[in-house]
Amino acid sequence: MVIRRLDPVLIDRIAAGEVIERPASALKELIENALDAGARRIDVAIEAGGRKLIRVIDDGCGMSLEDLDLAVERHATSKLADGDLSSIETLGFRGEALPSIGSVAALEIFSRARGSSAGARVKVDCGVKEGPAPAAQPQGTRVEIRDLFAGTPARLKFLRTDRAEARASAEIVERLAMAHPQVRFGFASSDVRGFDLAACANTPEGRLMRFSAVLGADFRDNALFIDAEREGVSLQGFAGLPTWHRASAAAQYIFVNGRPVRDRLLLGAARAAYMDFLPAGRHAALVLFLSCDPREVDVNVHPAKAEVRFRDPGLARGLIVGALKQALAGAQHRASPAGGASALDVLARRGHGFPDARGAANWDWRRSPANPGFDAGASAGFAEPSPAEAFAAIESLAADARAGEAVPAFADLEAPLGAARAQIHETYIVSQTRDGIVIVDQHAAHERLVYERLKAARAGSKAPRQALLIPAIVELARAEVEAILDAAPLLAEFGLVIEPFGPGAVAVTETPALLQDPDPTRLARDLAAALVEDDGAAALERRFNLVLATMACHNSVRAGRRMRPEEMNALLRDMERTPGSGQCNHGRPTYVELKLADVEKLFGRR
Repeated sequence: MVIRRLDPVLIDRIAAGEVIERPASALKELIENALDAGARRIDVAIEAGGRKLIRVIDDGCGMSLEDLDLAVERHATSKLADGDLSSIETLGFRGEALPSIGSVAALEIFSRARGSSAGARVKVDCGVKEGPAPAAQPQGTRVEIRDLFAGTPARLKFLRTDRAEARASAEIVERLAMAHPQVRFGFASSDVRGFDLAACANTPEGRLMRFSAVLGADFRDNALFIDAEREGVSLQGFAGLPTWHRASAAAQYIFVNGRPVRDRLLLGAARAAYMDFLPAGRHAALVLFLSCDPREVDVNVHPAKAEVRFRDPGLARGLIVGALKQALAGAQHRASPAGGASALDVLARRGHGFPDARGAANWDWRRSPANPGFDAGASAGFAEPSPAEAFAAIESLAADARAGEAVPAFADLEAPLGAARAQIHETYIVSQTRDGIVIVDQHAAHERLVYERLKAARAGSKAPRQALLIPAIVELARAEVEAILDAAPLLAEFGLVIEPFGPGAVAVTETPALLQDPDPTRLARDLAAALVEDDGAAALERRFNLVLATMACHNSVRAGRRMRPEEMNALLRDMERTPGSGQCNHGRPTYVELKLADVEKLFGRR
């Protein structure tokens, strides 16, 4: 085989394949160039998902005719003045994007340098250069890409629909706009809705305003401020409350030195921080900015610069996990206001006689799980209850208003979760605050409280144990016996001592002192089942949370238990002091707050 040099145009097309995967990739390169040029306003327009046209106009420093001539040549850049790849402080620095785009499309650039009396124009059509030449142009740069991938038709087959490509381009603009709130961004498309993001101050308040414009107004009400620093690495941004979660990780934005990245290390750190709070399959919303010395991070490990590599990855990961956990702990009992809004929406629709998606306007109290006589397997409508049975059922579902007989203490009314006034269906606590009503799920709330106490006991020292007078012998399936004995050292750290007891059984000899009157047989069976379902191959931290959650669930106040007024108020005060008590161990909210002003609107009082 004969070795020969590749044609320069072919070289550019190969480079384009690495850098320009789709229209959004080309758009990202153009916007990064505009930001590096100091632009304060960037307007983007695309047609046919970016295949027919991508136009980016900025008011940056612009380029002279000589610079414009070099800008479309390979490996030419103004962003590595000293050639030091270990200290990159700009977004675009490779010097490959423009010539790569010009090799697979018709690229035309108009630019005028700051202080110059005339502009210039250059064109590259599928690798054929034309110009540069003088041209009329205001200060700044206008770049137009037409017929993308005209030079490589096969690439067009791999593009998605125009709408999908346009949506990807819009997301690129939004992502870069979040990193640069001081810049105004406009986006117009023939396929998706456009937007205009006004410039904001580059302060935490201004950034939150920009983030809310992208993620929705609810983000402002559900965001926790993050500000942490460790060994020269700083982290700032906002993270959503655990009760305001999403079905995917699409609402997670992480930036390293102002560069948007989708890095597995950093996304994994965020996931680990929320592991203790979110339901399975749900994801937090967050926007985080990690800043460090450019020499401590390599941004040149991915052609599209979507991934980074840290000199000390453990430091970056630890900072994210620690900062997020501290913010979540600082939120204490705070839960998403969206829960109250949803409740009011349901009440408003029910109040006007409109059934919800499940036909709930025809709700039957006899079919409620809160009814002690409810049989989920029975068919509705087979038999009517006797008058005595109906009276007993209604009496059991009535509100326990003993807490409302006395005047609530001033301190309780001023507390965030208010003063307990009643217990409804022996499941929910209703409390009164100065400006609203709080409804608490007593089981979910107590479950989180016990969970946090178990964690604190293990972290402080060896968890106290209570020896059983007679060990509880629990018969289990072979796989369950293996799973629970494998986890026995971890269980012992929480005070639950389990030993083998012949084939197909284990013996529970000690239980955690923090659990009041636990059922050791049921606890062991549930733990074994949970460990088998988790396949026994979970990471230690995940297994740790699984064991804790199962124990906490067993010792929690059950739905259906009548509580005394002092117990209800004690539960509310404990919730206010406990981190993460706004949601149970499974990520469900433990309470809903309804503001009095909103309730009054339901009755036409406002």
